[in-house]
Amino acid sequence: MANVTTSSVAGVVAGKNPLVYSASSPYTIFLFQAVLILAFCQILHWPLKKIRQPRVIAEVIAGIILGPTVMGRIPGFSAMCFPQASKQGLSLVANIGIILFLFIVGLEVDLKYIKKNLTAAVSVGIINMAIPFAIGCGIAKALYNHYKEEDQDVSFTTQMVFIAVAMCITAFPVLVRILIELNLIGDLVGTIVLSSGIINDLTGWILLALVVTLANADNGIQTLYILLLAVAWFFVLLYPVKYLFTLYLRRWTNDLTSGQPSPLLMILIISMVFTSAFYTDIIGVHPIFGAFMVGVIIPRDNGYVIRITEKLEDLIYILMIPIYFAVVGLSVDLTKLNKGIDWAFCIAVIALAMSGKIMGGFIGAKLNGFCWRDSLTVGVLMSCKGIVEIIVLNVGLNAKIISERVYSMFVVMAVVTTFLTTPLTMWVYPPKYRKGTSNWSDDKKGKEGENEEMLSETTTKLSIASLDRFGFSGVLLLLKKIDAISNLMLLLKDLEKDRPGANIFAIHLREFTSRTSHLLEASSAGDSSKNEQEYADSISILSIVKAFSTMLDINFLAKSLLSPINSFMVSVNDQVTGPGNFLLTSASPSGLFQASTEGDFEMYKQVLEECKCHVGVLIPNTTKFSEGTKTIRLIFNQDDRLSSSDLLALHLVHRFALVHPDIHVYVRSTASRNKEFEHQFEEYLESSREDVFLHISYFKTLSDIMEKKEEEFGGSLFVVSNEFMEDHLEDMVRHGQSKEFDTLVVRAK
Repeated sequence: MANVTTSSVAGVVAGKNPLVYSASSPYTIFLFQAVLILAFCQILHWPLKKIRQPRVIAEVIAGIILGPTVMGRIPGFSAMCFPQASKQGLSLVANIGIILFLFIVGLEVDLKYIKKNLTAAVSVGIINMAIPFAIGCGIAKALYNHYKEEDQDVSFTTQMVFIAVAMCITAFPVLVRILIELNLIGDLVGTIVLSSGIINDLTGWILLALVVTLANADNGIQTLYILLLAVAWFFVLLYPVKYLFTLYLRRWTNDLTSGQPSPLLMILIISMVFTSAFYTDIIGVHPIFGAFMVGVIIPRDNGYVIRITEKLEDLIYILMIPIYFAVVGLSVDLTKLNKGIDWAFCIAVIALAMSGKIMGGFIGAKLNGFCWRDSLTVGVLMSCKGIVEIIVLNVGLNAKIISERVYSMFVVMAVVTTFLTTPLTMWVYPPKYRKGTSNWSDDKKGKEGENEEMLSETTTKLSIASLDRFGFSGVLLLLKKIDAISNLMLLLKDLEKDRPGANIFAIHLREFTSRTSHLLEASSAGDSSKNEQEYADSISILSIVKAFSTMLDINFLAKSLLSPINSFMVSVNDQVTGPGNFLLTSASPSGLFQASTEGDFEMYKQVLEECKCHVGVLIPNTTKFSEGTKTIRLIFNQDDRLSSSDLLALHLVHRFALVHPDIHVYVRSTASRNKEFEHQFEEYLESSREDVFLHISYFKTLSDIMEKKEEEFGGSLFVVSNEFMEDHLEDMVRHGQSKEFDTLVVRAK
């Protein structure tokens, strides 16, 4: 019978130190290490995300802090928290995580996306790699002579190629996150950077595979055999395996149709990943290459790769990747860079890596006809290193291609270049210089007729007398929640009564959360083959709008828009084709109080303050779906001078009067009744239809309206200007909830 001591069972109760590594229960210290790593990563990421820095920077810095550079200098810290024997468990989880991560990176590589911009993608991608590659070859000789260690059995050629690869690589996963964070996915520059980044990514992994092969082979013949075996395996995966896998999906499963991988298929896919990783490892190439190859061959139909990513990404990104970077950081010892020449090399590596990538991107973009600002932006974005650079460096360190000091220098370079990418891009390429690739209604420009030409200017030049020539050049419907769809669609039907078959462009706004599944969806948003799937991807909101539009005879165009919530108006404004557009959206009544947790208040403010066209925000309180008539109530803030928003509100009421002839107008005034003023908008409103019932009254405070006992407000629609609503927001919302009327807040551009 095995001898089991009381302390080994009772643990801390019996006085056992849980941080002492035990081969029989290695998970005990692993659990402590995992929590420590995750806590450090989260603490560091909190301030960095305020300045739009990717999570990878916090994770690498956390690893460096926990390593010998900072915390490791505390006596006994490394021996207690990260004993040498426990690092095997961390390394195992980290390496499984990085294998699965490279599989997800492979899923991100959309070869069809390259074909859309093939010439620019190839030229920018290759030139952007060639210049820093040449610079890397130049500095490699100095690094090899100065830092080659005695036990480092590696040829200069191998190290030269490795350093050149480390200098020229671009971190595609981090790059896409930065593009989305800066709202550049739909921009012309963003499109070229994405397609060039894929070329750069593929070329970089091929070159790295070559370097690892050179390091693992004893002679040239072995190198050739390893390369041939790797290439042959890729073609086996690309053709017979991909064909059979796709055939199985189409013929015997419903996965591609539904876009949802079944548990059985997930088992098959993970088995393919591990089998391919095992093969590339045993032939002398790193296992990450096998995982990457499998990711490339997975069918992309109907958002299938997005659903696969959703099932895997949380465990990988929340647990495994931070542990991987902690292991990386534990190998970084900046205290070894204790000479002036070390930091001179470090600064030189950073400067050459940045300048080489920027120069390469600039030249490549200029050759494709880009202006200097766009070309410079392409170069800055392509200089991003991030997570891929760290993986490359770790592969080189484990293969003993580079020394620990060179490794530490390049890790610092990766962190600095990634950190600088976002602020440099914002400085070089601010929003006012950006160019979208296309707009939803380009074909509608100039087709609205002479009566709407005024919309090319702001409404400040309008008067009541000229409102008969006022109109909208396009209507956009901004959706965030499902609650108010019926109210918005009925409002649109009334608004477009005199224009049957009018085009409405619906935008479903969703928050980009840095999830890789969101990243994949955003980077493929321009693919027309995925339009049908967008309804399902948008939680069926757009499909519900489509059903309503069919019932109400409204032509429907739609787009699902992923955007960081703190800058969503930049993305929305990209869809606006001119100041004459009218953007209609809704806000929850309960969410408009500043103390609310629903977040509608900030969105409400941003839409009214930052939108580049006319705006209407519906605050719904009626819940019944009814196409009957309702009372329209218009509030004017003053009678002696109408603002542009007042005039816009009057125009909307004029259009509503075609369906709802019962119009009540409330005018704030301290003077006597203004007969001329009343006659002007009486004449204007009655021009919509002859049987309009118009009632005009004056008030001093909002309570004068709301406390009228003879008025029945239930089911009414109040139309008010933004200026009036600024002073009465909470009062109007509370009255709307208690008396059950809707409010439409308008702001003219």
